[in-house]
Amino acid sequence: MLMGILLWLGTFLGMEGFAWFTHKYIMHGIMWNWHESHHVHHKNKLEKNDLFSVVFGISSTLTIIVGAEIPAYWPLFYIGLGIATYGIFYFIFHDIIVHRRIKIKYKAGSAYMKRIMKAHYVHHEVHTKKGAEAFGFLYAPKKYQ
Repeated sequence: MLMGILLWLGTFLGMEGFAWFTHKYIMHGIMWNWHESHHVHHKNKLEKNDLFSVVFGISSTLTIIVGAEIPAYWPLFYIGLGIATYGIFYFIFHDIIVHRRIKIKYKAGSAYMKRIMKAHYVHHEVHTKKGAEAFGFLYAPKKYQ
């Protein structure tokens, strides 16, 4: 059980690095045609960029199922849970708190939330494939304070 918890937590924490890399080199690279919809103003409820959530959700779900159903692959269950947990945090932070895709009243009070939100707003000052900075989702360097 301890190993499972460590795998879950390690995967959750490691997802920030994976997300940063994917955001910088994939979303702002070869998959810009999906991600661009997130950098332009629109009135649609959904955007092409949401397909990334579908891809990561399917990956997480399949990993959980394989880990739960095939005893030899039990670590995949906890890895899938770590990916899913990161996805939940991402959705709450990015889609609800920052982009207000679900309308809530929220005002950042902590230094952490102010910093991460500022970094994300700095990222969105650039509406093109190149030139953006601050690619993390749940971590931002102190320079964004």
